Amino acid sequence: MRHPFDGSSSEYPGCVSLVDLLRRRAETCGDKQAFCFVSADGSDEASLSYLELDARARAIAAELQALAPRGSRALLLYPPGLEFVPAFFGCLYAGILAVPIAPPSRGRQAWLGESIVEAADPAVILSTARHRDEIMAFRTPQALLKRRWVATDQIASEQKHAWRDPLVDGSQIAFLQYTSGSTSQPKGVMLSHDNLLHNAALIRQAFGNRRESRAVFWLPLYHDMGLIGGVIQPIYCAGSCALMAPASFLQRPALWLETISRRQATVAGGPDFAFDLCTRRIRPEDREKLDLRSWEIAFVGAERVRPQTLQRFAETFAPCGFRPEAFFPCYGLAEATLMVSGGPRRVTPKVVYIDAEGLSRGLVWEVSPTDSAARGFVACGQNLPGQRILIVDPDARQPCDDGEIGEIWVQGPSVASGYYQRPEATAEAFSARLAGTGEGPFLRTGDLGFLKDGQLYIVGRRKDVIIIRGRNYYPEDIEATTERAYEGLRIGYCAAFSVDGEQGERLYVVQEVEPRRRDLDMDQALHAIRQAVAATHEVEVSCVALVRAGTIPKTSSGKTRRSACRELFLAGRIEVLAEWRAPSDESESEPPDCRIVVHPRAATVQEVEAWLTKRIAARLRVDPARIEVTTPFVEFGMGSLDAVEIAGELSRWLGRSLSPTAIYNYPTIAALAQWAARSQTEVPGPHVHQRSTPLLEPLDEDRLKREVATMTDEEMEAFISRELASLELERAKPTRR
Repeated sequence: MRHPFDGSSSEYPGCVSLVDLLRRRAETCGDKQAFCFVSADGSDEASLSYLELDARARAIAAELQALAPRGSRALLLYPPGLEFVPAFFGCLYAGILAVPIAPPSRGRQAWLGESIVEAADPAVILSTARHRDEIMAFRTPQALLKRRWVATDQIASEQKHAWRDPLVDGSQIAFLQYTSGSTSQPKGVMLSHDNLLHNAALIRQAFGNRRESRAVFWLPLYHDMGLIGGVIQPIYCAGSCALMAPASFLQRPALWLETISRRQATVAGGPDFAFDLCTRRIRPEDREKLDLRSWEIAFVGAERVRPQTLQRFAETFAPCGFRPEAFFPCYGLAEATLMVSGGPRRVTPKVVYIDAEGLSRGLVWEVSPTDSAARGFVACGQNLPGQRILIVDPDARQPCDDGEIGEIWVQGPSVASGYYQRPEATAEAFSARLAGTGEGPFLRTGDLGFLKDGQLYIVGRRKDVIIIRGRNYYPEDIEATTERAYEGLRIGYCAAFSVDGEQGERLYVVQEVEPRRRDLDMDQALHAIRQAVAATHEVEVSCVALVRAGTIPKTSSGKTRRSACRELFLAGRIEVLAEWRAPSDESESEPPDCRIVVHPRAATVQEVEAWLTKRIAARLRVDPARIEVTTPFVEFGMGSLDAVEIAGELSRWLGRSLSPTAIYNYPTIAALAQWAARSQTEVPGPHVHQRSTPLLEPLDEDRLKREVATMTDEEMEAFISRELASLELERAKPTRR
């Protein structure tokens, strides 16, 4: 079948498979360089022309056709380099399903690929002779011992004459893209030639790629963005691509931009953290040598895009000729081949700022960027032709109203047919239908987002959302706050997740420390994290752990595996450098004179200060001497409701009713103690100590005084709960914005 936007010229012929595509490119592009590999010192180590790639693919395919039946699987285990590319196309030329995965390495405690090997059950394992020997020398995973290995670099070129065209059509599966999540049962996305050609056409149209396009990719080729964006897309548009080792980029980010500058590349990109790393790690003297004027498409995807990342990168590299309109935020996932939304190009990315309180309730309340409660979101592009995007209530399975956050559902020719030999998981993810109408099927992405003015905005992963006391918190936001709370914390290496407790969900944060920061003050860092999270997100952290660099598990594309981190941390399998935990059982962990008892007499200011100091110190598990009575409650790392709880406990300790608004009007130990120690009848009116940003909006003091006069402790607690609920409902009204 022909695919949209592929044109009718010899450059973009209508092809029925990737085999057909590369064969035509070999005919029309001949000796043109298709790929080169850039070494760590910046030199080009090797290159492949279109003719050479086709010839090598045919030779490898002929060997595979003699070893394995059509439709079997071949595992691709390759180090960074060009050998992967002809091996991948050799599988396609043989009618064999390629299974590219990350190879085992010395630095990993456990190889994620073992479960993938068992699930895919490959007939052969492809690699280079040297890499095969290296794997066997330092580690021999049991899953690899019983498989047949083929060293593709030792296959003679003359083998190409024995190749037989498998006559592949578009409906046949080309390869299995295993998602690099944290589950014990891996899921291999079955991508057909039709899927890949359709998505390649969408990318070409969205990026504006052409024969003259030059790309630079450091992303691993076993990952969808690296393979489809860095290998298939350049071939589709008859362009060229320079490949780099991911480690070379991570060790020296300047190499990436130097290669773009030297080759005058037009296309390059990666996850948000890649641009952040360049901003932080490339020295001014290295920036002076860069010429980035040729960079047309700087795509950003694979994780949530942060406005501050784009702004800092654009400002830092503007003197090098980088233009902010080159940024191309996009959204995609392996289950939809690669790209779902993106563009328009040559436009500065749009950013909207959403009220944090509305965000916690799944509502989009747009506010000013200067609002203290604003959270910035970058538009990830428009819907692309030939497909459909819906924002759906994941529980009701009904389309969300405008201004609501929901799960992203996708429909179109780029959506895969399902997961390899996983029928139940396939039905759950790929066969979603709208309730009532039965319209579908749709792909359930598992991502949360919203549509505004034709642009898609990504909020986070549904399974990662942290729900505490009915409010939604997105781990990406908390992680961004944590890693910048104190100097010496490793940027991009934090995991925030929730843990079930007797009192509901609790927030845990695990943060890596920079490997060279041996002088880090752990206590100060732990305190800074709790304070920053509470002040920014108004939620109390129940556990903060500082761990060694390289500890937090990541996917093959660099995403944080939060659920895996939670499992490892709770099992005690993560080495902790320093840790703080809130008491799990306050009745047992607090000092006797700090427990909640009815005070037999009126307390003095000093007694109330002492009680509050011990109470908060016990809650934070710190020495009471470190608690300053003039420090605002929020700076102790307590959220709004946590502070209200302490005020309620103080009320019971004193043996008399205190207004629930006390915590708003008296936000320090000293202020609250002075007010609470006086007789209510002696206070002519509250001496308000205002914060610049109150914990919550003040309640009606006069009405509360009348209603609480005769309340019991239990009635007081119920009343506070009702007032807070009423306040949240009031804030949810659209007229408030």
